[in-house]
Amino acid sequence: MDDGKSTLIGRLLYDSKRVFDDQLRALESDSRQFGTRGAALDFALLVDGLQAEREQGITIDVAYRFFSTPARSFIVADTPGHEQYTRNMATGASTASLAVLLVDARKGLLTQTRRHTRIVTMFGIRHLILAVNKIDLVDYSESVFAEITGEFREFARDCGVSELIAIPTSATAGDNVARRSTRIPWYSGPTLLEALERADTALVEPDRPFRLPVQSVSRPSLDFRGYAGRVASGRVQVGDTIRVEPSGLVTTVKAIYGRNAPTAAAGESILLTVDDEIDISRGDVFSAPAAPPATADQFEATLLWMGERELVAGRPYFLKIHTKEVSATITDIRFRLDVNTGAQLAAKTLGLNEIASVNLSTSQAIAFEPYEVNRPLGAFILIDKQTGDTVGAGMIGHALRRATDIQWQNLDVTKESRATLKHQKPVCLWFTGLSGSGKSTIANLVERKLLADGRHTYLLDGDNVRHGLNRDLGFSEADRVENIRRVAEVARLMVDAGLIVVVSFISPFRSERELARELMAPDEFVEIFVDTPIAECERRDPKGLYAKAREGLVKNFTGIDSAYEPPEAPELILDTLAHDAETCAAMVCRLVSGAR
Repeated sequence: MDDGKSTLIGRLLYDSKRVFDDQLRALESDSRQFGTRGAALDFALLVDGLQAEREQGITIDVAYRFFSTPARSFIVADTPGHEQYTRNMATGASTASLAVLLVDARKGLLTQTRRHTRIVTMFGIRHLILAVNKIDLVDYSESVFAEITGEFREFARDCGVSELIAIPTSATAGDNVARRSTRIPWYSGPTLLEALERADTALVEPDRPFRLPVQSVSRPSLDFRGYAGRVASGRVQVGDTIRVEPSGLVTTVKAIYGRNAPTAAAGESILLTVDDEIDISRGDVFSAPAAPPATADQFEATLLWMGERELVAGRPYFLKIHTKEVSATITDIRFRLDVNTGAQLAAKTLGLNEIASVNLSTSQAIAFEPYEVNRPLGAFILIDKQTGDTVGAGMIGHALRRATDIQWQNLDVTKESRATLKHQKPVCLWFTGLSGSGKSTIANLVERKLLADGRHTYLLDGDNVRHGLNRDLGFSEADRVENIRRVAEVARLMVDAGLIVVVSFISPFRSERELARELMAPDEFVEIFVDTPIAECERRDPKGLYAKAREGLVKNFTGIDSAYEPPEAPELILDTLAHDAETCAAMVCRLVSGAR
């Protein structure tokens, strides 16, 4: 922030246009190749953008600038330097081939400089230019430049940077931006523009197997069914045998519609048809049969957390990878990365802009490749299920061994046969509400009534479970999430056993209750909100916990210093101010009887 990025880009475009015009005049005989109008227009757009930033006193999220020189064309992603906009930095880095890291010569390397370096290398950028800006404000000191670049080279080496060019610049004065400075005689390297023009950023594409994630399925008529997408790697042509992942079905390419049909290569967007009528959906991946991508549902990944709310292991999110979207959970934070030292630190949660190595689990197997092998098939984002916000960006490293070595064992006795034997429909009755709302009292009455009616039941009560299964968990947000995750899995097993399972837990977070719902069939989960105002709960205070919480003797108490998120669309709401416990229990039993 305020190190001069926008000024540097303005100078780069302005001076490169002057250099461009000088070269253009020397190449007037070949005027078909170049034109000044585009460069002039680009500079006008740039100035407009910078002026808007100054007038509004803001930094625009990610400003994309376009300019050309006789050597090559450029797209510049100008990303904010503020720490809270690190997600925008990640957005810019995700499609970049080269990164220019700007350092104020007066300040040297900052934590944010190191964070940005780790992010660009995390996204696979290996070509870095270190622009030591405002060199004029330190009297063009060679020693200051040497100290900064020496420190940065050592840091960059640990980050896996393969190419680094350090350039002393003054964006305001124009030193070494597009024209060589006469005020820095001790520097003999390239200008910033020369370094950009010479950088070999072409991807060395080995002979990689064919990959095409299906973006959409088109069926304008009964006689035509096409599959559209962008080729992620390799080549394909009409007549090729291809495989569909994760199903493993094999078919033949019938036709290809695209710029270079009847063939297509990496980077091309195409639509193809196949010979066979097989089940192919958005998110499936076409591949070479002899070398298909791996499929798995558990992975090790590197994650940049971009959510305002902390990441807690066990909380469910949507994961989007190539064209596939599935439910996913971070099962374990293996370690958090110290952006300054690279040290691997233990962590139970992740805060905004923190980077970590994590294990994640998806609700179904997906086709993937490690990010370092195939970016499109290895990069993913995490989306908050409640808000729709993108809260994380990550890169898959590899599948976990347990994801491939452990297979689901099919059993002869099914949930349906167990339920038939018990003459009932299995269901999970999930009671949620504040402490003291009456959950346990009502749940206990419900089980008694169901048992008297000849039903097979089991009651899971929050306090009771913490005496055994969850005795190792406290009341932090991370422990609360794990508490509900374990109980939800136990409840799922009990429903599979054909039981009516009654769950009485505060379960304060919507996302965890949604996780429990997703574990079961749509008609097997009944959310029951015991709606008792907190003032009434405090008046009752059967365990004396509210009084202790108000005195600060109990931390992370729901409703006091820890949030409770009421259900948005529960199947049943019990108003305990309007009805006594017996009446509420009868309402629940009638609901169960109606679902028989």
